[in-house]
Amino acid sequence: MVDLAPCDCGSGLRRLRCCALDFATLSPLEATNVLAPMLAEAEAVLAAGDVAGAENRARHLLELAPGREDALLFLYRTSRQEGRMKAAEALIRRVVALNPNNFWATNELTLMLLDKGQLAEAELHARNAVRIAPQNAQAHNLMGLVLTEANRPLIGEYHYRRVLELAQRDEPITLANLAWNLKNQGRIEEARALYQKSMALKPGVLQTVLGYARMEEADRKFERALELLDEAERLLPDNPSVQLTRATVLSRLKRTAEALAILHEPEEGGIRLGPGEMSEKGRLLDSMGRYDEAFFCFEQGKARALELGARDYMAEAAAEHAARLKTFFTERRLTTLPRAAVRADMPQPVFIVGFPRSGTTLLEQTLSVHPRISAGDELPYINDTTQIMPRQLGSPLIYPEALAELWMGDQRDGLAELRDYYLNRAAKSGVFRPGADFFTDKMPLNEMHLGLITLLFPQSPIIHLIRHPLDVLLSVFSNHLTHGFFCAARLETIAQHYNLVADLIAHYETNVRDMRYLPLRYEDMVANQEAEVRRALDFIGVAFDPACLSFEKNTRYARTASYAQVTEKLYDRSRYRYRPYLRHLEPVLETLRPVIERLGYAIEP
Repeated sequence: MVDLAPCDCGSGLRRLRCCALDFATLSPLEATNVLAPMLAEAEAVLAAGDVAGAENRARHLLELAPGREDALLFLYRTSRQEGRMKAAEALIRRVVALNPNNFWATNELTLMLLDKGQLAEAELHARNAVRIAPQNAQAHNLMGLVLTEANRPLIGEYHYRRVLELAQRDEPITLANLAWNLKNQGRIEEARALYQKSMALKPGVLQTVLGYARMEEADRKFERALELLDEAERLLPDNPSVQLTRATVLSRLKRTAEALAILHEPEEGGIRLGPGEMSEKGRLLDSMGRYDEAFFCFEQGKARALELGARDYMAEAAAEHAARLKTFFTERRLTTLPRAAVRADMPQPVFIVGFPRSGTTLLEQTLSVHPRISAGDELPYINDTTQIMPRQLGSPLIYPEALAELWMGDQRDGLAELRDYYLNRAAKSGVFRPGADFFTDKMPLNEMHLGLITLLFPQSPIIHLIRHPLDVLLSVFSNHLTHGFFCAARLETIAQHYNLVADLIAHYETNVRDMRYLPLRYEDMVANQEAEVRRALDFIGVAFDPACLSFEKNTRYARTASYAQVTEKLYDRSRYRYRPYLRHLEPVLETLRPVIERLGYAIEP
């Protein structure tokens, strides 16, 4: 029976001619050239303003020749123009799969993935763009964009500077991109100079002015940020991004009512706020004690993100990954696996682990005040190590099963090579500081890899920040995060992934006997700051420094959603934040109750 079902992606093509297409059935391009006039006709119809008619002609062509790259690109352009982003993504993916050397399509797909926050996949395509066109400035610009957003700004900086070298002139937009990159490195004065240069060369670029304003907000220069936002408003009145940034600045100035009024206005005028604006509005309402309204905004922010193409939780992949880690990292197997020796010639990592929004940024800001500890921020190198492991160990298996190669005589130094890969990447990223013997790595959900971390760095401290699960859940729900297989998409999936990770950590605690592991409670950090800071520093092996108690004076920029909170003195208003929201959290209370009780917490009104 012929499958006539339309494809779920919304392209209008049959499934068998779209996302279920078997590339092995495609005819050679030259065999379909006789159909080229059909595309020319579609172009003519589109030029006459009949988008639907043009698309129908392109679909007829693709029904006959589903591998025609030019027809796919035509339908991609019209799908994007009509706002059918799911279809557009499916079509551009097919072009890249059919022709990996199509630079334009690779560029389009990379930008689309970057816009959706799918940084790991965006990086794969950005790297391919550089391979396709190593002397192309746009290829290096893509790499700069992706790596800056992926918290690898030092490497991103290299690619932005390559853009300037290839252009052989000061290109204003690239200068602004580089300025944002340097801001993410905490090099604020250099960034400020570049923003000023960019604006002098090309005044009136909204994104440049807005980026400059956001940098000044991050550097606590609030009045200057508001001046720049006034300029941005003149360039494009009522722009949602400008309004959101203004609301953020006013919120940090404690002018909460003014900030909320800004976010009310568009919706009163019939304009829907985007996901970020809705969540910011919710956080402002929360700070005013208007909890029901705040939760409604959080819900709407998540729903709108999904409508616009945000990824939903990859539940099956997450469960399968956790199951394989538990099966491999058993006490019996770990007693037979070697451990890497310590590199005495390089600073050593301090792993700060914890579910997103559990307080890891607070701890990193506290520790990195210490002269012997530099801040590494969210380093992706443990995850990167899992990706290169099969090739490095010459294994046909993937992580974690590839670690079985360590029993082979020709791979007995494999852990040292993987350790050095991590340390060399850290060194190139610029996180080593003169005089510092340690650097922090607080990549969210590194706790899924506690077994591997112990094999690579058996003497490195692992400090696990624990916070009331309902506070974590609510905080993740009020932000847009991609960590953890996109679990932040819904309230229920955050709870599902929290349980999965907590179960895996319990497994490691039982099976990885030599793990240097210290659990710290966020609530104790707030209530007994000095005692808990002393515990952490003693565990790391450095003397107590009173400066660590004034983490808010740390001038580094924290590249996380908590960047604003850690510029304030320690406060306790985030402890047990969930209580006014209990009614809204009811759908997940029973799901989380066992882990809440296991961690020593209770559900209290």
